This record gives sequence, C-alpha cells and structure tokens, in this order.
Amino acid sequence: MRLSFTKMQGCANDYIYLDCRTGGPPADIASLARQLSARHVSVGADGVICICAPQTPGAAATMRIYNADGSEGMMCGNGIRCVAQWLRTHDPDLAGADTLLIDTRSGPKTLRWQGQGNDAREGLWQVEMGRYSLLADSLPAVNMGPGPLVDCTLHAAGRDWRVTCVSVGNPHCVVVVPDVDSLDLAAIGPAFEKHPNFPRQVNTEFIQPLGPDRLKMRVWERGSGETWACGTGACASVAAATQLGLCDPGQDIRVQLRGGVLTIRVLPGQDLRMTGPAFTVCEGEALL
Repeated sequence: MRLSFTKMQGCANDYIYLDCRTGGPPADIASLARQLSARHVSVGADGVICICAPQTPGAAATMRIYNADGSEGMMCGNGIRCVAQWLRTHDPDLAGADTLLIDTRSGPKTLRWQGQGNDAREGLWQVEMGRYSLLADSLPAVNMGPGPLVDCTLHAAGRDWRVTCVSVGNPHCVVVVPDVDSLDLAAIGPAFEKHPNFPRQVNTEFIQPLGPDRLKMRVWERGSGETWACGTGACASVAAATQLGLCDPGQDIRVQLRGGVLTIRVLPGQDLRMTGPAFTVCEGEALL
C-alpha cells in the first residue's frame, strides 16, 4: 500500500500531513501515527495531522491531530498554520486565500496570511487562538482548587515547583525557571505529563524570562516528549507570564523555541493571537 503525504514544520515542530477530506482519517490512524512518526526508521515526525472535511459553515477543513504515541490531540498551533499553508498550496479553490477558517477539536480558528517567508516553501500565518482559561475544570486539573491556577505549588520529579496552569483548548502547565537549557527534560518531563493532578495528562512548558517582551521556552508535550516547538505552549507561556507580571499584555511577545520564534499577543478578554511560519519540507509516498 502506498500512502501519499506532505511533511511540514512550524518552528521545527514537524508533522506528516494526510489529505483525508474525502474519506476521513484511516481506520488504523493510531497505529499509523506511531509507525510513520518513528524517527530513524520511518518518515519521522512529532505526529500525524489529518486534513479532513469541514464541519462548520464557511470552514475550509477540519484538523485532526495524532501524536507520535497514537493519542489524539485537541489543538496544535504550529500544525494549524501548516494546514492553512497546505490548503492555500494544494486546493485550487483556496489558492491565494488570505483568510481561512479551520475546524479543530477545540473549536474553529481563523487564520490570516501574512506573506511569504524567505523561502518559497514558507508562509507566515496569524492565528486567532481564542480565549485562555486558568480554571481547573477547563484543563482539567484536580487537587489544586478551582483556580485561577496561578503560581501554585506542584510536587513532581522529587521536588516542589511553582506552576501556572493554562487551558488554550488543550492543557498546559507552565513553570518559570532561571535557565531552561540546563534542564534534563527527559528525566522530569514524564513526571509532569502523567501527574495525577492532570487526569488527561498535560503539556509542560519551562520558560525563562528574557525581558518584558521576550521569553525562552522548552516544552515536554504529552504523547510526543520534548519537541522543538509548541504553538499552544507558546500561547500558554505568554498567558502565564502576563498573569505573573513578567510580560505586558497587549504587546507582541517573542517566544524563543528550540526550532525558531513565535510571536504571541494577549488581547482584551484573555484572547490570544499567534504569528509564525509554516514550511513545507517534502512530499512523498510511504510504503505500508
């Protein structure tokens, strides 16, 4: 069996994109995601994203995300930019589209084309990410009170941490540290991801403030481990940093990730806007 795919990345957060607009995701998508995502022995990626038929009137498509372990995610900020770029490139009816509505499991998202990057394979997109929440029920989180979950104590990996928990359509736990590069994420990441306080597991961002408009971030994603970038994680990190008084809301905050830079702004009403690149790596066929 031959499976056509496009590999794309946003700030090196790479996924394998499948055109599933006609038949929906393959029946064996969980095992397929595990197989295709395995680095060194397969295509290799942080997961698989299926581009499916739209569900909302006016939407161009629906994004379905499957992590490297086969679990399904709710939302992916880097992934949705790449979906928009794929549609603009591959769908003749959307060629040159400046605004796209894309459905996700956390609701429809509006994306706006910001121009071509330095490479013809790259586009710059702005995403209206929606409103963030600090309440326990929205993550969900237990044993931490109802919230707002700002600057709380969490015991993990053998020590106490000060954390801020943020839902941006998927759950995040943000930790401020003095030096993100010195962390052994492979050792401590799973303790956060599978902490009993997060019954559906959690994505964890470790952030280092570099100024009122700059953060440095590393992320441990549920279902994928450490990735080089996380769009929703960058949004959660800026939301947490503004709540903690480390960054100013209403201005662009540059988040330095291992794979590049995302620009995040907190808008009135705790809405979030993200701007970043979407890059086509290659297209091909996998033999299954």
